[in-house]
Amino acid sequence: MEKKVKRVRTPKLVNPSLVAAWPGVGNVALIAVTYLKDKLKARVLGELDPLGFFDLGGVFIKDNLIEMPEFPQSTFYYWNSRGKGKDLIIFLSESQPAFGAYEYVGRVLDVAESFGVSRVYTLAAAITEHHPDEPRVLGAATSPALLDELKRHGVVPAGDFYVAGLNGLLLGAAKERDMEGVCLLGETVKYAAKLANPRSSQAVLEVLTRLLQVNIDMAELKEFAAGTEKQLRQIGDEVRKDYLQHFTRPIWEREEHEENG
Repeated sequence: MEKKVKRVRTPKLVNPSLVAAWPGVGNVALIAVTYLKDKLKARVLGELDPLGFFDLGGVFIKDNLIEMPEFPQSTFYYWNSRGKGKDLIIFLSESQPAFGAYEYVGRVLDVAESFGVSRVYTLAAAITEHHPDEPRVLGAATSPALLDELKRHGVVPAGDFYVAGLNGLLLGAAKERDMEGVCLLGETVKYAAKLANPRSSQAVLEVLTRLLQVNIDMAELKEFAAGTEKQLRQIGDEVRKDYLQHFTRPIWEREEHEENG
């Protein structure tokens, strides 16, 4: 494991939890967990070797000079609560792997197990057709007892669904190792799925910090969310306007326009 993961430190942690995130729909997970890491001032624990997991499609050029190829970084952080909450290992990756996803999550869990992690959290987006006034947090867990714990924190059971990518795969692999797993999903409107949605990130992070018994200042994230909320609603208004214009035009005008286009 030492060759696969470059350790910077080996801290003493008491029954830590693992929180993992990478880019996804609305960057819900990445925004929330990066904010958590920054507010806790978590320290670098180590890095996962990217070889065999990522491919490169090119290089950056700066001031007309070609730079060295750079693989996405996959970094472990840690936070010692000193009795102020759950000790944490935080894993942040700049990208989901292009190859060997099962082996990739296995290496993440190897590190987690070496520190005695018993519970793993991932965050994701739950796609909705309409912009929610207040995004709900949906959830899934590896056991009925853990699902009951989520309900007590206001999480809505998500029912039957499929979690794509590492958000689900990491938890499935954790269950294979008899580790607890939780996925928290913040509602994110479909038409803005490619835009950052800090409001949804705020919703899942508020639940996550309660589960972790950790207190952080959410003011900056709330301000970020408020700033993007106006933009998301404007996009929604434009989508509805285009929809209404299309379906309220006479059908012969629509057919003529479509033929000419």
